[in-house]
Amino acid sequence: MNNRWLVSAAVGLAAVSLQAAEPTPSAGTNPVSASAAKPAAATGRWSPYQPLKTPSVPTVQNARWVRSPIDAFVLAQQETAGLKPSPEADRATFIRRATLDAWGLLPTPEEVKAFVNDKSPQAYEKLVDRLLASHHFGERQARRWLDLARYADSTGFQNDNTRPNNWRYRDYVINAFNSDKPYNRFIQEQLAGDELWPEDQQARIATGFLAGYPDNYNSRDLIQRKYQIETDMTDLVGEVFLAQTIGCARCHNHKSDRVSQKEYFQLQAFFANTAFNEKAPLAKGTETEFDRAYQKQLAVYNEATKDIRARQKAILDQVREAGRKYYNERYLDDSRAAIFKPEAEWTPLDKWVNWRKQAVASDNEIVSYLRDTAEEKTRADYKEDHVALWKEYKGLQEQLKQFDKLKPSKGSGTLTTALELTSKEVPPTHVRFTGIHEKPLEAVNPGIPALWGGKGEVPITPLAHSSGRRAVLAQWLSADNNPLTARVYVNRVWAQYFDKGIVPTVADFGRAGQKPTHPELLDHLASKFVGDGWSIKKLHREILLSSTYRQSSDERKDVAKLDPENKLLAVYPRKRLEAEEIRDSLLYASGLLVDKVGGPSVFPPVLKRGNDVGKSQDFAGNRAWTVSDDQEDWHRRSLYVFTRRSFPYPITQNFDPANPNNPHHKRDVTTTPLQALTLFNSEIVFDWSQALAGRVINEAGANEDAQLNRVYQILFAREPNKTERAALKQFLADQQIAIRQKVAEGKFEVAVPWGLKNTKGYDPIKSAAFVDLVHTVANANDFAYRF
Repeated sequence: MNNRWLVSAAVGLAAVSLQAAEPTPSAGTNPVSASAAKPAAATGRWSPYQPLKTPSVPTVQNARWVRSPIDAFVLAQQETAGLKPSPEADRATFIRRATLDAWGLLPTPEEVKAFVNDKSPQAYEKLVDRLLASHHFGERQARRWLDLARYADSTGFQNDNTRPNNWRYRDYVINAFNSDKPYNRFIQEQLAGDELWPEDQQARIATGFLAGYPDNYNSRDLIQRKYQIETDMTDLVGEVFLAQTIGCARCHNHKSDRVSQKEYFQLQAFFANTAFNEKAPLAKGTETEFDRAYQKQLAVYNEATKDIRARQKAILDQVREAGRKYYNERYLDDSRAAIFKPEAEWTPLDKWVNWRKQAVASDNEIVSYLRDTAEEKTRADYKEDHVALWKEYKGLQEQLKQFDKLKPSKGSGTLTTALELTSKEVPPTHVRFTGIHEKPLEAVNPGIPALWGGKGEVPITPLAHSSGRRAVLAQWLSADNNPLTARVYVNRVWAQYFDKGIVPTVADFGRAGQKPTHPELLDHLASKFVGDGWSIKKLHREILLSSTYRQSSDERKDVAKLDPENKLLAVYPRKRLEAEEIRDSLLYASGLLVDKVGGPSVFPPVLKRGNDVGKSQDFAGNRAWTVSDDQEDWHRRSLYVFTRRSFPYPITQNFDPANPNNPHHKRDVTTTPLQALTLFNSEIVFDWSQALAGRVINEAGANEDAQLNRVYQILFAREPNKTERAALKQFLADQQIAIRQKVAEGKFEVAVPWGLKNTKGYDPIKSAAFVDLVHTVANANDFAYRF
C-alpha cells in the first residue's frame, strides 16, 4: 500500500563522621492495622540535617484504607483536616497510570484487559512486579537520572563536539536501575569508580557522571578550565545528591544556609586531582554488538582510505612540530608556563594542564595551521613552501570525502573515565576571592561543611594510583548514617509519582526551600530505603502499591476548597505526559516503536523532507545532525535520540525536556500553542497517525464501532462513551464530505493508513478520514495526560 494516494564503594578508607548521626534501623514492611498503628510522633522542628530515625506510624480512623505506612502518614493529615481519601481509580485507569509512571509507555489493550479481569487478591502486586521487572523500568528511571547528570552526547559551547562514547554511561545507568543496583553503590561508582574499582570497566564508565560537564575544547586558558570543571563537579554533587544550592558559596558565604566560602572550596578540593580520559580503550572481550559493528565498519573505511590518509599524514608531519608549537603558544601565560616547562619539573598542576592540552589537541589544528600559513600572505609566518603542500592536502581531502559513506555513522571503540595523574601530590585548591579564579587566597584541604555534619578537614589516605579523595567523598555521601542523601533521593522518587515532592522544592532542602508537607512520611521512606539495602525497586514498589497511589484523580469540590494545592493528597494529581512519554507512546501506539535497549545514540529525521538541517560541523568534522540511514533508528525510544546541546530535537523540545547544560531536577509542565501545533502539524507525527490507523483497522476489522473502540483502547485504555462515540462518528462523516469536495476540486493529496493487511473494499476517502480521526484523537488531553 502506498503511503499516500493521490486522489488525492567499599575499601577501608577513613570515614567521615556525621555530627549526632546514628545507625538507621530498618522500618517494618507489613501493612498497618488499626491495632498496630501508634500515635503520630510529635513533629517538632524538622531539619533535613538531623539524624534519620524511623518515625512511629500514626493511628488513623479509617484503618481499613491503609495498605502500608505511607497511607497512614497521608491519611492522618487528611483526617485532621476533615478530608477523606478519594475512591480507588478504576483498574484501567490505574494500569495506564502505573505503566506510564514506571515505563514511560502506554499499556497495550491486552495488558489492560488482563489486569481488569484479574480477580486474584494479588492482582496489583503481580502488575507492579511485572512493571519493575521489565527493562522499560530501567529506561524510564535512567531518563530521570540523566536529567540530573546533565547528560548529552556533545560538549556544548561554540564547537559542540560530539562525545561518541557517552552512550556507554547512559547504558550503565539503564543497567543499574534494571539490576536494582543499591543506590549507595550507584553513588560510589559514579563519583569514584576509577578509584574504588579500577579493574571494573563498568565502574570506570560510571564516572561519566562527573565527565558530562559542558566543555570548551578550544579554551586557551587551561587553568581557568580546570577551575570551571571542578566547579561544575562540586555544584553537581551538592545539587544532585544533597539538594543543596552550594554554588552560592563559591563567591561568598551562603546567605541562607550556613556554608562558608572556605567550606565550598574544601568541598571542591575533593576534585582537585581529577582528570578525564575520553578515549580510554575498551577492555578486550567486553565489546558489545554495537562495538563489533563499529569496528567492522571502521576496518572497511580504514582499508579503503589507508593510502590517502597515509599521504595526508606525511604532509602534516612536515609541519606538525611548527603547527603544534604555534597552537601551544596561543594559550594564556599561566597555561604556557606549564606547557613549555620540562616534564621533569612538572608540578601536579602542570601535569593536569599538559594532560588536558594533549587531550584536546587534534590534527585539525595542524591542518588549520598549514592552510593559514599557505593562504594568508599577510601573515608574518606565511610560507611559500606550504602552498604546494596545502594544495596537495586539499586534493586528498576531496578524494577522502568520496569514502564518507563507508565511515561508521555511530559508535566508538573507546570509553570515557575519570582518572588521577598523581596519588600523593595533588594540585592545590585555594579559596578564590569572590569566586574569581585569578584571585587565589588561602589553600585548603578537603572537608565537609559543618552544616552537613562535617568536622573540618577530612583525613585521606592516598590509594595506589590516586589521591583517594573522591573515594572518601563518595563513601561519606553514601553512608547509612548520612540523613540527607536518602531523604533527597526518596523525595525525588515521590515527586515522580505525585508531581510534587514531599519537600516541594526537590532541588533545595535548604532554608530557601519549602518545608516538607509530610516530614514523618519522608523519614519513613528514607529510613526504610536505607534499611532495605538502598533498594530502588523496593522503594518504587511500596509507593506503587499504596492506597495513596491508587486514588482516583477525579476533581472534588471539598478538596479544592480545603486544600486547593492538594498538599494532603486526597486526590491523585493529574499530570501532562513528559516530552519523551508523548513521543514514545505515540510510537508505541502506532506499532512502530523499536524495542531495543542501549547502543550508540541515534538520529531520527527532524523534518520529513529535505536534508539541510544539521549540516554544520564541529571541529572534528561531525555534522550536527546526520539522519540515520537505518530506519530502525528513527523509531527508537527518545532516551536513545542523540542529545546535542546546541541542537535540541524539535519534536520533544516544545514539551519541556531537560536542559542538558545543568542538573535538571524537575520537569516543567507548560501548556503552549506550540505543543498543539507540533503534534498537529508535524509530518513525522502524522506518519505515526497513519501507522496507528493501519494498526487499528488490522486489529478491529471493517466495523466502524470496533475501530473506534480500538483507538480508545490503545490510546486511553478505555472505550468511548456514548457522547464521544456520537462525536467521533459525526467527525468521520463530516471529514469524508470535506475530503470528497476537495477531491472534486482537483488534485488533493490525502494520507491513508499504513500497512493494511486486507484492502478488499478499500475506500481511500473513508480511510483518509479515519487517519484524520486518529490524528485528532491522539491530540486529545486524554492521551497527553495520565489520570
